[in-house]
Amino acid sequence: MGIEIEVPEERLKAIFGKEGEIKRKIEEKCKCKLDFGKGVVLVEFEDNLDFIRAKNVILAIARGFGSEIAMKLLEDENLVFESIDLSQLVPEGSMRRILGRIIGKNGKMKRQMEYTLNVYISIYDKYISIIGEFENLSIAREAINMLIEGSQHSTVLKFIERKRRDLKTRSLDWL
Repeated sequence: MGIEIEVPEERLKAIFGKEGEIKRKIEEKCKCKLDFGKGVVLVEFEDNLDFIRAKNVILAIARGFGSEIAMKLLEDENLVFESIDLSQLVPEGSMRRILGRIIGKNGKMKRQMEYTLNVYISIYDKYISIIGEFENLSIAREAINMLIEGSQHSTVLKFIERKRRDLKTRSLDWL
């Protein structure tokens, strides 16, 4: 079975990799075959789970992540990928302002979320994509939604800190 995944032209080379290295790694680890067309990657696969894994890596690279970070999705089964299409949430005229709020001054807000929650965040075109463990990714998504809705940076940072403490406390309860 084969499915096409739309990819921006300028990101196709990143998925292919130097001398096809990234393509080969995805094919080997996901037991699939990748073919490249104009703005698409065709994924031929046998197993649906392997397809989902390949699709997530391809989309992660297509949405701005470097291949080394995207490939972590194949190396660590605890990591998940999610992409938020801002054009579905905010009017076109507000896009730059909202992206600026999420990035923060000199990238501080984005870095703070990544560091505190141990996630990777990519902002590419109209997409905000996150790679991380499920609970941390969920908190990052909620924080991003708070920023979209107009919450102050300080409020969002306090929220993230509180949620991170709650996660640590819960993990200690299991000991």
